[in-house]
This record gives sequence, structure tokens and C-alpha cells, in this order.
Amino acid sequence: MFYKLMIMKKNMGTTDSIVRILIAAVIATLYFTHIINGTVATILLVLAGILILTGFISFCPLYLPFGISTYPKNKIRK
Repeated sequence: MFYKLMIMKKNMGTTDSIVRILIAAVIATLYFTHIINGTVATILLVLAGILILTGFISFCPLYLPFGISTYPKNKIRK
């Protein structure tokens, strides 16, 4: 399984990645300014971590079963 993760193809475009990272930044700001707290804050921080990770690697595992890709077709996939 780890090997499959190492050879995953990008399926997220630049805009998608930027939006995910911005949403994660908003969640982190809300948490560190104590606007959100408790269980909701914990769940949102986990979600923010996932958004940051997927945003930086340009790969979303949830897109695979649905065949979704926001990655431009004219670029070479790495």
C-alpha cells in the first residue's frame, strides 16, 4: 500500500490546492484565536491537516473512486 501512495498521480489543479490550503489556514486561525474549541475544534483541526496535506501533494484519494480530476489535461502528470 505504501508503494502505491508513492506512485500516485496528481489529480488536483493549482486552484483546488490553493483553496484547500486557504480553508485550512482559516480553520487554524479560528482555533488559535479561540473562536472554536472543544470537540468541534479537534475535528476541524484534523480536517485542516488533511486539507493541507492533500493541497501540498496535489492528490486527493477521495477523487479516485469518482474519477474526478481538476489537474489540467495538457500538463504532463508526475
